[in-house]
This record gives sequence, structure tokens and C-alpha cells, in this order.
Amino acid sequence: MRAMLISLLVIGVCGCGLPVDQPVGDPIENSIGMVLVAIPAGEFMMGSPETEIGRVGNETRHRVTLTKSFHLGRTEVTQGQWKAVMGTTPWNDYVRRKEGDDYPATRVNWEDAVEFCEKLSEKEGVEYRLPTDAEWEYACRAGTTTVYSFGDDESQFGEYAWFDKNAGDADEKYAHIVGQKKPNAWGLYDMHGNVFEWCQDNYGEYPSGDVTDPVGPASGSFRVFRGGCWYNSARGCRSAYRFWSSPSDRSHGLGFRVLRSSAK
Repeated sequence: MRAMLISLLVIGVCGCGLPVDQPVGDPIENSIGMVLVAIPAGEFMMGSPETEIGRVGNETRHRVTLTKSFHLGRTEVTQGQWKAVMGTTPWNDYVRRKEGDDYPATRVNWEDAVEFCEKLSEKEGVEYRLPTDAEWEYACRAGTTTVYSFGDDESQFGEYAWFDKNAGDADEKYAHIVGQKKPNAWGLYDMHGNVFEWCQDNYGEYPSGDVTDPVGPASGSFRVFRGGCWYNSARGCRSAYRFWSSPSDRSHGLGFRVLRSSAK
């Protein structure tokens, strides 16, 4: 999919301490055609209030400070990008899939995603990795404190995401081409729905107090993934919604996007 390099602005009053309309920087495009959006350092409220509809018990609300800016993939890693780095097609062993360079790379386990980041880092000479749980939610929210990155109105959800009502229940039981729905205020597409996205962290309960640059528990049997999927309800794709699985798990509804560390 042809990259559109645009200047991005924060829209609205940002709960992370940024003023209205502060530029977050120009996107960059790497050697495999992946566009990455500049995300500023800042702070936000992670998790959900106890009154949020659809809330589950692992969403304890707490303040997070992220001290470093970074770049995050504008979309989920696509099949074309995956093949350019890995030369494989892991999604081919599942009957319900669509093939094409602009479809998300799926049936990729956590270990595969980490290997992709390592190979891309070696190829480009800069660090790529999976986002932490906190970095992912911060980027998804894009300064909002609402249920979804665009607000609280669930009736608008189909404008921003592939989910059960316009995909799984509509006989389109597969991940869709990336970037077809509206982006969030920071220019990131498909943060809600389409495919779940692996994060760096081991899964564990959130802390109850303020934290800075959290990376999750030091050990654990499961890894976090975020964002919901084409077969989830809207409430299962909320900004705060988080789930977990074995790092060896592969699923037709599970992919990832990458973070590129900002140059010092």
C-alpha cells in the first residue's frame, strides 16, 4: 500500500500533558515500505474506570509516564512486509484467510514477531521491537480518556474498526486490508479490531500506583496482546482491553505492529 506521508497533529485536549494541536512529528518510511508514526513522550491514565461498560478485572486504572518518544507502525505488519524480512507465509496453513501484500501478517506467534523485529533491526541498523503494553495503550488512546480512541459512542465503531458486526458476523471471517478504516488522532490505523497485536510484556496484574516506563512482570508464562479482532464485539476492542496467551500461540486473528526507537 502506497505510503502517504502526512503531518500529524494531536486533536483535542491531551490527557498526557500535551497542549492542543502539538505536532507529534512527521512519519518516516523504512526500507520495506513500512510507515512509522512519531509518538511523543508523555503521561496518561492506563486501564479503565470501574464504571466503564465492558470493563474486566485486569484493567486497574493507574498513571503511567513514558519518558521517551518513539515511532510506531502506522498499521499492523503486513504480509508483504513480513515476506520482505522473513521470506515465509505462516498464514497459509489456515483456510479462512485472504492473501495479498496489504493484508495483516497473521498466525505469527510472539517468538516469530520478536524474530522479525531482530531481523529488521539488523537490516536497518536501528532498534525495532514490540511495543510494551503501556506504549501500545498510550498510542491507541492518542490523548483520550474515553472508551475508544474516538470517543464513547459505540455506534461509530464500524467507522474505525473491523469487528464482529462488519466482519465476523457479516461472513467476512478474516483479517482485512490494513488502513481502510479511520485512524486515531495520531494517525494510527486499526488500533481497534482487525487483528490482535502482540506486545512485549509478560502478562500480569497492573500496579495500583503511578509508574514510569513500565515493562511488565520480570517473568511469566504468557504474553500480552491488545486491540481486539475482527471476531470481537466492540467492547472487546476497547482502548483498555487486554488479553494474553502463550508466546508459542498462533491464531488467524493475531498479528502485531512494531515500534522503532527514536534516534538519540
